[in-house]
Amino acid sequence: MNIGVSGYEPPYSSNDECPAGQGNYMPRWRISGGLGRVIAEKDIARFRVRRLEKRFEVRSSERRMKLVLALDQGTTSSRALLFDENGRVIRSAQREFPQYYPEPGWVEHDPEEIWKSQRETLEEIVADVEEGRIAGMGISNQRETTVLWDAETGEAVYNAIVWQDRRTAERCRVLKDDGVEREVTERTGLRLDPYFSATKIEWILDHVDGARERAEAGKLCFGTIDSWIIWKLTGGRVHVTDVSNASRTNLFNIHTLEWDKTLLEMFRVPRALLPEVVDSSGVVGEWRGIAIGGMAGDQQAALFGQACFDPGMAKSTYGTGCFLLMNTGGEAVRSENGLLTTVGWRIGSEVNYALEGSVFVAGALFQWLRDELKLVETASDLDAIAATVPDSGGCVVVPAFAGLGAPHWDPYARGAVFGLTRGTSQAQLCRASLEAVALQCVELLGCMERDAGMKLLELRVDGGASKSDLLMQIQSDLLQRKVLRPSHVETTAFGAAALAGLATGVWRDRGDFQGQWKVDRCFDPSEEDFSGIKARWSRGVERVRSWESDLR
Repeated sequence: MNIGVSGYEPPYSSNDECPAGQGNYMPRWRISGGLGRVIAEKDIARFRVRRLEKRFEVRSSERRMKLVLALDQGTTSSRALLFDENGRVIRSAQREFPQYYPEPGWVEHDPEEIWKSQRETLEEIVADVEEGRIAGMGISNQRETTVLWDAETGEAVYNAIVWQDRRTAERCRVLKDDGVEREVTERTGLRLDPYFSATKIEWILDHVDGARERAEAGKLCFGTIDSWIIWKLTGGRVHVTDVSNASRTNLFNIHTLEWDKTLLEMFRVPRALLPEVVDSSGVVGEWRGIAIGGMAGDQQAALFGQACFDPGMAKSTYGTGCFLLMNTGGEAVRSENGLLTTVGWRIGSEVNYALEGSVFVAGALFQWLRDELKLVETASDLDAIAATVPDSGGCVVVPAFAGLGAPHWDPYARGAVFGLTRGTSQAQLCRASLEAVALQCVELLGCMERDAGMKLLELRVDGGASKSDLLMQIQSDLLQRKVLRPSHVETTAFGAAALAGLATGVWRDRGDFQGQWKVDRCFDPSEEDFSGIKARWSRGVERVRSWESDLR
C-alpha cells in the first residue's frame, strides 16, 4: 500500500523579512585613539541589527503561530489537548468521571458530570494562553451515547445512555422479528442493535414521564455528546451534529445525508428533537472568541488523524473498546460480513465513507483485571507479567461483557474464560487477555478484506493500549500484517484539531499536516504458526453466544 505523504514547510521561514529593525537602530560614531580619528561603526551596527532582528523574528514567529484546541470526550474521561501548527501537543488536561450501572447490562453517565469534566479541562488548557493564539476548537466524542435535555433550561431529562448499554436488546429483537432490519441497514449502513442511538432515544421517551409529549412539542433536544458539549459551550444557541455522528444513530440516511422520515417513524422519534446536521469541518459557533470549527465521532476523527485519506487505508484504535476503520472513499460499501458502513467525514462537497468493525471491550478488559480481579495495579504491570510466559498455555478469554459486536452482533453473549487447568498462572491469564483484544481485531480484518476485495498490507494503530509493545507485537503476529504505530498516538484528538484547523485557516489543506504523520515503530509479524490460538478463540466465541437469551 502506498503510504507516501507530502512534506510540510513551516509557515514562517528563517529567511522571512522582519521589520523590527527598520528605523530602530541609529549608527553611532566615536573618537578613537590619540589621533582623534573618527571611526564609523556601520559594520558593527549592521551586525547588531541583524542579531536583534533574528531574536525578534523567533519571538514574532512564536506569537504568530496559531494553536488549535481539541476536546476529546471519551467513555471514562474528558480530555483537552492543545496542538501547534506542527501537530505537537503543547498542553493537555484530563478528568475522569463516574460510570453508573443501575442494572445488569445498563451503562449510564450523568450528562452534567461529563460537561463539568470537559469544562474543567478546557479552562485548564486556555489559562495563561495569549488571547487570539487559539484559532479554533475541534471536538471528538464517544459516539452513540444518547442525551435528551430541556430546550429552555438545558437540563438533562435522564442520564446519558452509553453506547455500551444493552437495555434495548429486546426491542431490537422485536424489530428484527418484524423483518425491518434489512431496510434499516440499507438506509443507515448499521445493524439493528442496542449499540446505536435510536432505541435509546425511544426508551427515554417511553420511560420518563411526559418526555414524549414534550419532545413532540419541540421542548426537548436530542444529541450525541458532541451536540451536548456544543450546546453547553454556546449557551444553548447552537444545536448541531456532524455527519459522522449522525450516521451512528440509526436515524440518518447515509446516502441522502439527511434524517430519514421512514426511520423516524419506525423508531417513534419526533423530528423536532434532532439537531441540524453540518459538515465535519466548518465553523458553527464560538466559545470566548475561539471558533468551534470541527467535530467528528472519535473513530472517524482517529481515521482522519491517522492520515488515512486514500481508499484502502485502515486504522485500529485501542481504547475502552477497539474500532477498526477502513477508508472506502466516496463509495458507501455495503458489508456482507457483519461490518458497518459509516460516514467518515464531509468537508464541503467531499464525502468519505468507511467500513467499520466494532469491538465493545478492549481496554475495559484490562480495567477489569485491575479493578475487579486485582491481578495487576497498572497497565504496565499487565505487560510485564504477560511477557514472562511465551504463550497463554491454552487459556482463552472472551470479554463479551457487553455482548459481542462485529461481526457477531449478539447482545446476549457474555464473557467467559476457557481452557483453565490447575497449572494456569496469573501470567498466562494476562497474556490470554492481550490475545483476546488482538484476536477480535483479527476477525474484523478478515471481514474487512473480504468486503473490500483487497488484502491490507499494514494497519495503523492508536489509542492508549497501542503504547503496549507486547500487545502490538501480538497483534502483528496474529494478523500476519505490519502494524505501524505513529510517533504520537493522540490521533483522535489530532483528527478533531485538524478538522478545526482546516476550517479556521491554520492549515490550507490536508497536505499541510499529512506530513506530520510519522512512524514511531513498525511491528513485523513472526513466522510462527498461530492457527491453534485462533481455533481455540473461535470455539470460545461459539460457547458464549446467546448465553443470556438461552437462560430466559
